[in-house]
Parts: sequence; structure tokens; C-alpha cells
Amino acid sequence: MDLRKSVGKQNELALRVAKHVIATTPGAKTSNLVFSPASINVVLSFLAAKSGGSTADHILSLLQASSTNELNTVSSKIITDILADSTRSGGPTISTANGVWTEKTVPVEPSFRNLIENSYKAAFNLVDFRTKADEVVEEVNEWVKNQTRGLITDILGSVPPQTDVIFANALFFHGRWDEEFDPSLTRDYGFHRLDGPKLRVPFMTAYDSYKHRLEVYQGFKVLELPYRGGGSNDNRYFSMLICLPDEKNGLHAMLERVASCLGFLSGEGDIRGEDADVGVVKIPKFKFGFDLDVSEALQGLGLETPLEKIAHKACVEVDEVGTKAAAATAVRCCAGLTMPRRKKYDFVADHPFLFLVKEYTSGLVLFLGQVLDPSMH
Repeated sequence: MDLRKSVGKQNELALRVAKHVIATTPGAKTSNLVFSPASINVVLSFLAAKSGGSTADHILSLLQASSTNELNTVSSKIITDILADSTRSGGPTISTANGVWTEKTVPVEPSFRNLIENSYKAAFNLVDFRTKADEVVEEVNEWVKNQTRGLITDILGSVPPQTDVIFANALFFHGRWDEEFDPSLTRDYGFHRLDGPKLRVPFMTAYDSYKHRLEVYQGFKVLELPYRGGGSNDNRYFSMLICLPDEKNGLHAMLERVASCLGFLSGEGDIRGEDADVGVVKIPKFKFGFDLDVSEALQGLGLETPLEKIAHKACVEVDEVGTKAAAATAVRCCAGLTMPRRKKYDFVADHPFLFLVKEYTSGLVLFLGQVLDPSMH
């Protein structure tokens, strides 16, 4: 199995979800957005393995996978290898965890328990949904709060006593920039919103940084901001990418274009950029959260399932030091050489842009979002 190829296929769903949510969710066209494709895909992979039948077939189609075994293997690799913590070696602090809460009166097949404990590394909990559903919800929410370091305090509201299983994933990421921004250079500048007047918000500034990488495409630019790595024994490479349209109101047109380009998030699409030198970089600080009904979005993309709801919450904070982000997803089931001199570009993100946090070796997208108003928390 080619992990990068499988992850690349799953990444295609991320842009389709973003495009659909922005087009159909009230307020999404005018508000900030963030979600975690990595977290959502782990839950979908679990669902495919558990449900089988037409539900599994639809999920396999969405994630472009050949079998549930492939999804289980990919999820296992992501959980144990790609999202392993690298704090001790100086890299990003990463935590991912899965949990399963199953009704104690419902028989559990040994093969199913083996799958969730070994492939998904999930904590297995026997609970009483029939008479203590509210207490189970409190337990799940407390688990999410602990796993996300308090950034997400709850993921579920009430669930009916007929619930048989809840599966949840939690993801936490805290990375420091490989080259931090100087706080003394942070100043208020104007940010152009898609609708309404320009507003003044704090912008971080860097000059001629050799750590930042810029690619220029027709109609937009992509700036790469790498995070500190985990040392010579860690071949992972985490970065934030900021996709900035040339036109002040060009975000949606840019998203439409990249969403239709297979392989763009993996760097293997038909849209080709040109490497360029970086001049002045100005990026607004931002901090916000977003709630997403994943099942509703997937049904809009053609997934037909009997699921009640796949709940998802994510949050992100970007400042001079780095990035802190967290996400939770839950579903309940009823049942150096000298180079030729290149043109230098300034990168001033003073209008709406797309961003993502990505691991390059595998191509895994941890978080994806849009910033329309940096002042909105």
C-alpha cells in the first residue's frame, strides 16, 4: 500500500467538503472556517469498517479506497506514525486519540474489538446508554476536553437511549515556526473583507526570510511557513500553507479552481506553480473555532447513510510563535547551490485567504480553513 497515494485520495474530499460547506451552510460565505480532514477521515474509516454494506461502499467511494482493510491500514499508519508526538525531539506537540463507547447489553464481536484497539488504538468503554445516556455524553465530552488540552470543551449534546455505539476522535497540534515572527514588528494594518468595510487588525511581519517558501500560480500565491522539525531521526515535515488569491475578492474562485484540480493538496495536481523568492511577508494573527455537521455535508456530496449525525468541532490560533489547533469528531451509531536569480514577491495577506496545516512526507492535511475576518474569535 502506498500511504502517500492513499492519503492524497482522501485529501480530495477535504476541498470538496470545504467547497460544499461554504456554498450551502448559512453564514459560511461570510465567516471564518476551520476543520480537520485528518480527524474526519479517521471516523469515516471506522464507520466503513463497522457498518459494511452500502454505507461502507459509499464511504469507500468518497475516500477513493479499494477496501475497508485499506482504510484501516491507512488510519493505523496515520495514528501511530504521522501523528506521533515529537515534543521531546523539538518538533510539534501532537496528540491524537480515539475512543469507543458501546452499550453494555449489545454483544461485541471479538474481531471488532480487536480492530478498534489495534488498528485505531481506541480506548474501549462499556457503558449504559439505556438508562444513563446523559452521563455517557458527559464522559465523552470530558474525554474530548482532556485530549484537546481544553481547546474543545464538548462535542456532543444529548443522545437517545437507543444509541449503541459512539466513536470519537480528538486531535491536538501545537507547532512553533521554524523562524518565529518578531513581535516588535507586529502592527495594525487594513484587512479587506469580502463584504463590508476594511478593518484594522494585528499583522505579523517578516523580511526576506529564507525559511519561507513561495509558489506563484496563475491568479494566486501559496506561502509555506514550516514548523520546527523533530530532529534528524524524524523524517516528517510539518508546514502551514496560506493560499492567497491575487484579487481581493477572489477566495471563492480560487477555492473552486483548486477543488477541481485532482492532487493539488498533495502537490501533484495539474495546476503548476513557479518557485519565487519571498520579500515582505505580512500575515494577520487569527484565532477562531468552527462547528460542522459532517454527515449533512457528506450527504450533500452523495453519501447515503442512516447515521444520525457526525459532529465535528475545530479551532485554530496563529500568532508570532506558531500555531495551536485542535479538532474533535464524533459519530453515534444505532447499531545550498547558487541558483538563477528569481523574481521576488511580497506576500501581504490583507484579504481573505485559505490555509492548511500539512505534513509533507505523507501529504496528510491536519487542518484546513478560510480566514475572512481575523478579528472574529
